[in-house]
Amino acid sequence: MNTATATLATQTVSGVAKQVAALLPSRRNRPWTVTPQQGSLSWGSDCVRLSDGARGVLVAQIDTARLGVFAEHPDEYTSEPDVVADIRDPDVAGSIAALLLRSILPRRDREADRVTGHAPDTSGWDQVLTRRMGDLMEVGFQIIDHGSHPQACEVAYAAPGLTWTTGQGGTWGLWLQGRSAHLDVCYDGPVSGLYGVLPSLLPPAEGRISANVGSVFTRHLTDRFPQLLPIGPDEVNLPGRREPSGFIALPEKTVPTDHTDHHTAVIGEFRSVGADLLLAAAPHLV
Repeated sequence: MNTATATLATQTVSGVAKQVAALLPSRRNRPWTVTPQQGSLSWGSDCVRLSDGARGVLVAQIDTARLGVFAEHPDEYTSEPDVVADIRDPDVAGSIAALLLRSILPRRDREADRVTGHAPDTSGWDQVLTRRMGDLMEVGFQIIDHGSHPQACEVAYAAPGLTWTTGQGGTWGLWLQGRSAHLDVCYDGPVSGLYGVLPSLLPPAEGRISANVGSVFTRHLTDRFPQLLPIGPDEVNLPGRREPSGFIALPEKTVPTDHTDHHTAVIGEFRSVGADLLLAAAPHLV
């Protein structure tokens, strides 16, 4: 690569990385920073590192059209990209940030939890639960900052949690899910209360077309979000496995499915949602 091309590539990689960093929330008041990273990857690409002090992500130019995003893992050499993005995409930074929030950062947190939880020190899982309780409280303060008033509660198996009411009259619940220390979210309210947050929970819709099947209720959702999967006349599922999973359904099997509008009452459950995503999505949760 000649000097002019290398300089241009470095500026492009750094510029994209800085945009990504600006889209990621600062957990524990630790902002994401961007620094040059030399010799990190085998092909010697122009590379920068995003870090919040506890986690790191490498962004490198693979070729003239593609960026590779590599999450750093505990005790593991980073060799394969977690995602490859088209640098020509006008919103490449937004696409990378969305995947980090939805999938890569929660997975990185779970890996760190496993390392801590299986340490010889028997207090390992207590440390994990303390970290996740910190996440729960941090999300709660963010909800307060956006005008709602979360209340502490306990759900099944005495799992600690928070509940709050939205301006539309819906109710959100957030709780710590057992020893796995995952954050799970539930919703009970008008279906329109989910419109703002679903784009954060779902993979991109590009290339997906609504199948135009199912009931009026399921089509009401899949026409807006073709990523959703109808599994019956009264329920749709999120498609993710490594990403947030869950469902949206009518509250009772007896509720008619042949009429739906923005006020239709639904229930929803979303599992294994990352704390970073919840902090970023807080404006849509109130």
